[in-house]
Amino acid sequence: FAMERGAGGRTSSALFAGFRALGLFSTDIAHVVRFSALKRRFYVTTCVGKSFHTYDVSDVFLRNSLPQDICCMAADGRLVFAAYGNVFSAFARNKEVVHTFKGHKAEIHLLQPFGDHIISVDTDSILIIWHIYSEEEYLQLTFDKSVFKISAILHPSTYLNKILLGSEQGSLQLWNVKSNKLLYTFQGWKIGVTALQQAPAVDVVAIGLMSGQVIIHNIKFDETLMKFRQDWGPITSISFRTDGHPIMAAGSPCGHIGLWDLEDKKLINQMRNAHSTAIAGLTFLHREPLLVTNGADNALRIWIFDGPTGEGRLLRFRMGHSAPLTKIRYYGQNGQQILSASQDGTLQSFSTIHEKFNKSLGHGLINKKRVKRKGLQSAMSVRLPPITKFAAEEARESDWDSIIACHQGKLSCSTWNYQRSTIGAYFLKPKELKKDDITATAVDITSCGNFAVIGLSSGTVDVYNMQSGIHRGSFGEDQAHKGCVRGVAVDGLNQLMITTGSEGLLKFWNFKSKILIHSMSLDSSPNMMLLHRDSGILGLALDDFSISVLDIETRKIVREFSGHQGQINDLAFSPDGRWLISASMDCSVRTWDLPSGCLIDSFLLDSAPLNVAMSPTGDFLATSHVDHLGIYLWSNISLYSVVSLRPLPTDYVPSVVMLPGTCQTQGNHKIVVLNDEMIEYDSPEQLNEQLVTLSLLPESRWKNLLNLDVIKKKNKPKEPPKVPKSAPFFIPTVPGLVPRYAAPEQNNDPHQVITGFFLKLNADEAALNLLKELGPSGIETELRSLCPDCGGSVEVMQSFLKMIGMMLDRKRDFELAQAYLALFLKLHLKMLPSEPVLLEEMTKLSSQVEENWIHLQSLFNQSMCILNYIKSALL
Repeated sequence: FAMERGAGGRTSSALFAGFRALGLFSTDIAHVVRFSALKRRFYVTTCVGKSFHTYDVSDVFLRNSLPQDICCMAADGRLVFAAYGNVFSAFARNKEVVHTFKGHKAEIHLLQPFGDHIISVDTDSILIIWHIYSEEEYLQLTFDKSVFKISAILHPSTYLNKILLGSEQGSLQLWNVKSNKLLYTFQGWKIGVTALQQAPAVDVVAIGLMSGQVIIHNIKFDETLMKFRQDWGPITSISFRTDGHPIMAAGSPCGHIGLWDLEDKKLINQMRNAHSTAIAGLTFLHREPLLVTNGADNALRIWIFDGPTGEGRLLRFRMGHSAPLTKIRYYGQNGQQILSASQDGTLQSFSTIHEKFNKSLGHGLINKKRVKRKGLQSAMSVRLPPITKFAAEEARESDWDSIIACHQGKLSCSTWNYQRSTIGAYFLKPKELKKDDITATAVDITSCGNFAVIGLSSGTVDVYNMQSGIHRGSFGEDQAHKGCVRGVAVDGLNQLMITTGSEGLLKFWNFKSKILIHSMSLDSSPNMMLLHRDSGILGLALDDFSISVLDIETRKIVREFSGHQGQINDLAFSPDGRWLISASMDCSVRTWDLPSGCLIDSFLLDSAPLNVAMSPTGDFLATSHVDHLGIYLWSNISLYSVVSLRPLPTDYVPSVVMLPGTCQTQGNHKIVVLNDEMIEYDSPEQLNEQLVTLSLLPESRWKNLLNLDVIKKKNKPKEPPKVPKSAPFFIPTVPGLVPRYAAPEQNNDPHQVITGFFLKLNADEAALNLLKELGPSGIETELRSLCPDCGGSVEVMQSFLKMIGMMLDRKRDFELAQAYLALFLKLHLKMLPSEPVLLEEMTKLSSQVEENWIHLQSLFNQSMCILNYIKSALL
């Protein structure tokens, strides 16, 4: 478990803790492949920022994380080595750091396992050989960067204690690291070396150059055997098939892969657009027709070569977005899928449970039939622009399309089918338009899944049928708004339609008749709009960086929030509608409590959040950020820990929180130390002097005081108790809650008995506390003994009535005062009129009781009136 503490004893975020990132699989760092002899399996390791992922070919994966971004990796049969900055570590079982090597002053960019040693090279061309298990330096070589800057390293097969180094200047050097001698210098081709790879034949090495050439060279005789050239830029990586086919694959910065036949010395195939960015690494698995590739397009792919032409087909892949995201939303009500649109033009679904449930809905094509008919190899020219906004509803997903999306700069909106994972059947747009520069700006789908609502930049709002794609009407005579439509929303029962435009108007329409019901002006032009259908609460983000919250039933603004210092990019409601979460360009994510109207949480990020979405189950908050390819999950701390939801002060300065990595936090959650935030609240005995306050005693202590005679008669035994023959000796005790031994009787005269209650009546609090400790029978005994006939006096009775008057004045222990007074009147009503002093006290008490009761009765009547209205009114 990890603990966080922010400034002033408060955590940086009291509600959300970083959980993990989704949709990140690869960067521009080459992958490494290793073979486990014990399990007889191949493992592929790729790095993602500070973490690396290890995949089985059958897609089982593990993760681990480092303090900084990984700059290069290597692996042998037992360990994975990952360098970050000028340090690198060795991991066993893909998760345990067993060795850490420190000694470089510059960033490490090359690693080469070498038996029980590991060779590391930094950007200053300092080469260090380390003993793995002792972590000690074995040898250090320093090269002049201006003459020989190391760009590639290779241990040639069967060359004992020797390494081959390639340089940016073009020359190569063969070194014996045991004797620390330079054995031979290859003059090269005066072009920088970018890749070195051992060929299946001994003494033969493939050398990739900046010019796009691949040189097959015999290093034993310093002879060039053959040359190949690719016109796609520098060679990024090279690999050879070892399953009996003499094939070499070479990667390029364009994302293309060239396949060369080494026997015929010719190009036999091209794998164009294998990745949308540069090929970071490619590796043929040993003695298998499988090629593993990865690139900076956030994709890891495995290709199988089982066709007659030698062309590879895609077998397995892990793929995320290759460009920053534009929109994310949860799909469905189980909170297990997140739909995301990206600037790369794709629409994908990521699972919060496991990566095997991820799926891509692909690129949108303008004309799918034309692409199939003409057999275009590349559909880039007919791809739709990136999706800017979309809406989804799973109610009828098995019957027809369930997603509607509007595209950047396009008028028509595309439909998508989630179950078939493809673009849908229709492009929805109005038939007649006067202008050509009109685009779709807002979309929504009704909760039944039958209708799509589309708002345009011209101010028009149209309704379409999702099943048939037919236009079902427009709102307003000519247009719904004079400005661009910034948001559309339909309530849960398809009764009310809400639209807002850039001119600053919010309009309510009857969804069926398309008639305008109500229009209201806003303080500023709206930026976006979000409706929580279950509660009927509408959130509006305005251009003046404020947030307005409306009740769509009363059509009134119920809350207004301000505090953001930049444009508000997105809003999200919690499932119960109590929290409103906002993301802004000021890099902050704020949580507002709607019932109290206060800011209860705020934290800063190092990258501005573009989207926020709350899980329908309330367990996670999902965010996407500027220039980031992943979706970041934040766990809701309030579900598994006690959280103080106190309002934040106006001068509260949130601290910066790091984005979560792809590794889950140890133990999955963070324990939050709240210090002074979670001070225990001690409730006072009375909240306010004007409030009637009851005691904390159970009802049995006061409710049946007037019925004690009946209860005693009912409980009276039918026969007297029989004394056992040999009864043990018991010390007599006084009845009551606190057991006390009975004192021996000295005097039986009732007029001479003075109890503790009599002595304490002059001090009201002490007498009251004594009565609270007694049971019903004890209370009756004490009150009965107040009269002169039972040992009391008129003065004692007067003191008791004054105590009751004090209780009524302070409005504390209200029910006890009523019960004690009722019992007192029942016991002594006959003698009270004959004593003027007591009669005067009774007159005062009567007016006090009447005044208190009239006040309480008016409050009761008001409450009952409201309750009856709520129960009977048609809301």
